[in-house]
Amino acid sequence: MDNMSNAGKLIFDIETIGDNFDDLDATTQDILTRWIKKDSDNDTEYEQALENLKSGMGFSPLTGEIVVIGVYDYIMNQGVVYFQAPGQNIGEFTENGIKFKQMTEKEMLENFWQGADKYNEFITFNGRTFDAPFLMIRSAIHGVRPTKNLMEGRYFYQQKNCKHIDLYDQLSFLGALSRKGNLHLWSKAFGIKSPKSDGVTGDDVGRLFKEGKFVEIAKYNVGDLKATKELYEKWNAYLNFQ
Repeated sequence: MDNMSNAGKLIFDIETIGDNFDDLDATTQDILTRWIKKDSDNDTEYEQALENLKSGMGFSPLTGEIVVIGVYDYIMNQGVVYFQAPGQNIGEFTENGIKFKQMTEKEMLENFWQGADKYNEFITFNGRTFDAPFLMIRSAIHGVRPTKNLMEGRYFYQQKNCKHIDLYDQLSFLGALSRKGNLHLWSKAFGIKSPKSDGVTGDDVGRLFKEGKFVEIAKYNVGDLKATKELYEKWNAYLNFQ
């Protein structure tokens, strides 16, 4: 993460894609579809459930991979986005103060954990449910050991080695709010520019990756980082009672 290290606050966000279901072996396909076969009352319901399964392969580190890791130093106001771009030689470039670096998934993970070791506070939106466990499992799969346990405890008093502020948890008061909302809804409510406002959403990542639009995915991730940063500032100013 270059010189972004001061034992301060690190915002992070990832983008993922899923395996191609049709390329998986028969045993894996059977394991993944077993539950929808049982729950579907007819062929139409099964086909719909199967399509949902295929489009959601990127939600699990067992059937997906990380194609972008974005990090943003809150104190130094600097960001780096690591991104995959197989078959292309994009290298590194800087735009609007954000550095973009092309890497393999393993290289992204190694760089992330090397930088993360220098921080003591991490800020995400839905990071405890998605980003952090995905990062940790994919790291283990690649033989990379995480330098921080971002899943140490859901409650702050349980977090001894580093603090992980998941705004999805904090803004919903750890699930007390019945309709928790996504980053887009929270951003709109607080007058923050939504990362979805430029026409790209997380659902588009898989398609864009297949089309070779790797830089477009990386730039979309920057929107997530900035929205998370501004949302953290709202929470910290008005709802942080630590």
